[in-house]
Amino acid sequence: MKRRDLLKSLTMAAGGALLPNESVAQTEKQPTAKNPSFMPIRGLLRKDGKLVQPIQISIEKPGDTVTAVTKLDGTEIDRHDVPAGAVSFEIYVKPVTSNQRSTIIVDLGGKDVREEIELKPVRQMQIYVLPHSHHDLGYTDLQADVEAKQIRNITRGIELARKTKDYPEGARFVWNLEVLWGADLYMKRGSEGDRRELSDAVQKGWIGINGSYANELTGLCRPEELLQLFHYSGQLGKACGVKVDSAMMSDVPGFSWGTVTAMSQAGIRYFSAAPNYFDRIGTFMVSWQDKPFWWVSPSGREKILFWVPWTGYALSHVMKLGSELVAKYQDRMDEIQYPYDVSYIRWSGHGDNAEPDPELSDWIRDWNQKYEWPRFSIATTTTAFSAFEKRYGNQLPQYRGDLTPYWEDGAGSSALETRMSRNAADRINQAEALRAVTNKADYEVAEYAEAWRDVLLYSEHTWGAWNSVSDSENPFVKKQWDVKRAFAVDAERLSQKLIEKSVGLTSETSRGEQIEIFNSSSWVRSEVVYVPQQLSQAGDHVSGHDGEPLPSQRLISGELAVLVSQMSAFSASRYSFSKQAAHHPSKPASVKNNVLDNGIVHAKIDLATGDITELRLQSVAHNLVKTDGPYRANQLLFLAGHDVDHVQSSGAAKITIEENGPLVVSVLVESSAPTCKSVSRRIRLVAGADYLELANTVDKLPAALNPHPGSGGPGDEFAQRGSKESIQFAYPLAVSDGKMRVDIALGNMQPEIDQLPGSCKNWLPVGRWVDVSNDEVGVTWVTQDAPLIEVGEISATMLGSQRNPNVWRKRIEPTQTFLSWVMNNHWGTNYRAYQEGPVTFRYALRPHSRYEAAEATRLAIGLSEPLKVRAVSPSAKPIDTCLSVEPSDVLALTFKPSEDRSAWIVRLFGASGERRTAQLKWLRSGEAKFWQSNLAEEKLEPIGSEFEIAGWDLLTIRIEEMHSR
Repeated sequence: MKRRDLLKSLTMAAGGALLPNESVAQTEKQPTAKNPSFMPIRGLLRKDGKLVQPIQISIEKPGDTVTAVTKLDGTEIDRHDVPAGAVSFEIYVKPVTSNQRSTIIVDLGGKDVREEIELKPVRQMQIYVLPHSHHDLGYTDLQADVEAKQIRNITRGIELARKTKDYPEGARFVWNLEVLWGADLYMKRGSEGDRRELSDAVQKGWIGINGSYANELTGLCRPEELLQLFHYSGQLGKACGVKVDSAMMSDVPGFSWGTVTAMSQAGIRYFSAAPNYFDRIGTFMVSWQDKPFWWVSPSGREKILFWVPWTGYALSHVMKLGSELVAKYQDRMDEIQYPYDVSYIRWSGHGDNAEPDPELSDWIRDWNQKYEWPRFSIATTTTAFSAFEKRYGNQLPQYRGDLTPYWEDGAGSSALETRMSRNAADRINQAEALRAVTNKADYEVAEYAEAWRDVLLYSEHTWGAWNSVSDSENPFVKKQWDVKRAFAVDAERLSQKLIEKSVGLTSETSRGEQIEIFNSSSWVRSEVVYVPQQLSQAGDHVSGHDGEPLPSQRLISGELAVLVSQMSAFSASRYSFSKQAAHHPSKPASVKNNVLDNGIVHAKIDLATGDITELRLQSVAHNLVKTDGPYRANQLLFLAGHDVDHVQSSGAAKITIEENGPLVVSVLVESSAPTCKSVSRRIRLVAGADYLELANTVDKLPAALNPHPGSGGPGDEFAQRGSKESIQFAYPLAVSDGKMRVDIALGNMQPEIDQLPGSCKNWLPVGRWVDVSNDEVGVTWVTQDAPLIEVGEISATMLGSQRNPNVWRKRIEPTQTFLSWVMNNHWGTNYRAYQEGPVTFRYALRPHSRYEAAEATRLAIGLSEPLKVRAVSPSAKPIDTCLSVEPSDVLALTFKPSEDRSAWIVRLFGASGERRTAQLKWLRSGEAKFWQSNLAEEKLEPIGSEFEIAGWDLLTIRIEEMHSR
C-alpha cells in the first residue's frame, strides 16, 4: 500500500472537523427522474449587467419533452422546455449575503420535484493556484527513478506553459520548482540547450524558482548546513537572470526558528509551508492552516511571510477540479472566518512526484470565462505572496518563536548515519576555515558543494521506502536505504578528504621533531590536542616556539595528549618533541575511589550502576545532578513500546580506570542493557578543563522484524505498533529555579516559552547544547552526535501514525531534567524498522557560575571542530594570523574563501543574545575592505571595521585585500 492508497482510508482536517475523505473527493451524483440534483454553484456570474448566483439542476427524464417550471420559495424564477434524456440547466438568483435555506420546486409536466437547498454567499476573492510536484527523494520509487521523473517534470512544465501561453491571463500554466535538487540535476545533466530553455522559461515567468534545495528536516541542520539549504537558489537565480525571493517546503511539519535567518540571508521573503495534513503533525495544521503571519527571526531583525494553505500540499490528492472544490474551499474560509480576499492553494498533481496536471489551465480558463468570483489564477509563489503582501502585509500579525518540528524523530532510526552526517557538516565547515587560513586560491569549490549536497540530502525528509517497516528486507526497501545511507557515508568521506587537503594532513608516520597545530575558530583556545602516535614518535616532551614546556601524557591508545594554551584565532603554532620526560600540569587531574577531580570539576560515579551521582564546581558546594528522582545522570534507559511505567536500565557496571593522569584521567564503565550486545560509557577529565567529557557507546541488537513481511503495509498492526523501542540517556540536574535554554541552529530557545503554537513538545531537536542555570550557577550539556531531547520526562511515546491532534503533549512545565533520545523505530513507514551495531554518542557536562550563551557555544564548537595537527618541516614558512574578531561573544560561525577565490567570507553571530559593538581587524600585510554580503557573496554595501550586531543576529561580511584587486 503506497501513500496515495493510504489516503483513501484516512480523514481530512477541514477547519476544526475531520471529514471522511470521500466527502471531499466524491463526484457529483448522476441524477434520475426519481432523484434529480439541485446544486447551488458557489460562484457569481454576470447576466444582463448584474451579478447572479447560479443553481444547477440536473435531471434524467424518460419520455417526451415537457415544460419545466422552477420555483424558489414559491416564486417562479425559470420556465423552459426539457427534452427527454439527461439534461442539466442553470437558474439564476440574486446573490445572497448570508446563508439561506430555500425550497426549490421543479414542475415537470404536472409532476413536482421538491428539495431543500442552502445558498451561501459567494466570496469575491482572488485564489492563486501554485502548481508543483512534491519532491520525495524515494519512498514510492527508487531514488534514480524519482530523479528522472523530476527532471522530466521540468520539461513537461515548460511544454504546458508554452502550450497555454496565449490563454487568458490567470489560466496560463506556470510550474513552480518546489525545491531545487531536481533543477540542480537538470542543469548538470542537461545539454546547453536544456539549460538555456530553463533560463528562458524562468525569465518568461513560465517557471518559478523556490529557494530551498530540499524538503528538509531543519531541526537536524547545523548552522552552515541550514544556510547551504538556500545557497543554490542564488546560483540558479543568477544563471536564469532573476532574484529568488520565495521558498516552498512540503510534507514536513515544523521548522527550526533559524530558518528565518537563513532564508533572509538568501534574500527570501516568502515561505509557502505545506505540511503533510494528517500524520504525526501534532497541532501544527490546526494552529496555522490559512493563518498567514510574519515570522520574525531570533534577532528580531528579519521576517518572512509564512503561510500554510488548506490541506498543505495535498489538496489535489483528495479533491478534483470542479465546482465542488470551489464550494468546499469557501466553506473552509467561512469556517475559520478568513478575513482576506486573497488566498492560495497548492496543486501538486495526483500523488507524490507527480507530473504537472494538464487539466488545470483549461479548467481555470473555463471557470474564469464564466464566473467573475471567486477568481482563480495560476501563479508562482512570489506572484501570489507579493500580491497578498501588497494588500494585507501591514495588517498581519508578527510572531517570534520556534515552530518546533516533528519528523526529526525519525533520524533516531539510523543513529549511526545521523551521527556521520552531523559530524561531516562540522568537518566541512572547519575545512573551509582552514582553507581560508592556509591558501584560499586552492579552494575546491566543486568538492565543497558536493559535500554540502550530501549532507543536505541526508537531512532531506525522505528516509526510505513506503514499506520500510512492514517489509524491511524487501530488495526495494534495501536499495532505497543504501542510497540514503550513502549520503552520510559520502559526506563523511568527502569531509575528511577536505580537512586533509586544507592543511596537508597525512596518515603517514613522521619522525620529525615538529608539528603545527591549527585553530580554525575566531576566539583564543586552550585545550588538549590528541596527537596521533605516528606524528609523535620523536618523544613525549613537548615545547612551544618559545621553548616553554607544555603538559603532555602518552595515552594507552598511543596518542600523545598535549595541553595547548592561548592559541590565537585563525592561526597556526609550532611545537617540538624531544626524548625528555613529559612535562606535568601544575594542577593534575586524578581519579580515585570512582571520583574524577582536577581542582575545578568534581564528578563521582556510582559503583553499582556506573551512573554519575555527583557533579560539582569547585566554587559551588552543592551537587548539581539530581539524585532523588526517577533518573540518574548519564543513565541508559530502554523503553519497549510506550509503556513508561516499565522503563528498563542497564545492568551491573564493570568500572575500569583507563588513564590515571596527570593530564588526562579516564574511566570506562561497561554493562549489559536490553536489546544491546553491550553498552560502554567512557568518562574523561583533563587537567585545567572546566568540563567533563562523556562517550556512550551502544552496541545495538536489531529489533524483531515483521513475522508476516509484506502483508498489511504501513497501516498494519506490526508497522504501527510492533517491536517499537527507544533508548535514551538521562540528565536530571539540580539547579534551583534553573531555566532551560536550548541551542538551535542560528538561534536559541526556551522550551514552552519560545515555542509558537503548533510546536512539537513530545521531543525537541537540539543544535549543540542545553543549559540549565539560575542567576548564580548552572550546567551546560553539550551533544555532538545526538540531535533529539525529551524535556522533563520520557515523552516520546507516539508510535506509528498519529492523526489526532489532541493526543500530543500540550505543555512543557518548568524543569531541570532532560533526556538525550538517541535511538528509536517508532514510525510505521519511511524510517528504518531496526538498526544494529555500535554507535557512540559524545557529550560534555560543564558546571559553571553565571550563564553565558556564547561560552556554551564556544565549548560545543571546540569539541566538534577540535584543534588540528599536522607534521611540519622546520624550514616551512609559518602561517600568520589573518583575522581578529572582538568581542569574544561575537563568533565567526563560518570563515571561508569566496567562491570566486578573490576574497574571504566571514559570518558573524551575536552568540551572547545581546547587542554588541563588534570589531574586525585584518592582520595580514596590506589593507582590506569589508563589505556587507549575503549567501551569494555579493558586495551589498561597504561596512567599517566597527559595527553593531544584535543578539542572535547573523552578519555575512566579504573581505577583500586591496593589493589583490
